[in-house]
Amino acid sequence: MPIKINGIEYYRTNEACLLAGITKNTFLRWVTNGSYPDVAYRDRRGWRLFTREDVERLKAEVNKVRMDQK
Repeated sequence: MPIKINGIEYYRTNEACLLAGITKNTFLRWVTNGSYPDVAYRDRRGWRLFTREDVERLKAEVNKVRMDQK
């Protein structure tokens, strides 16, 4: 369930990953190895906050298709 801060809806990491169809560990691995940029917002505890646009960007990354050249 998204939370509202100053009238804007944010999703926590678990919720965003669930909506995108990946695990939290996968997301954190992508951020750690630099293959996916981290989100811009965090709450007062330092926990990531995802906007709807962040969730859509994450979904797009999950559904990306790559063709390997052989």
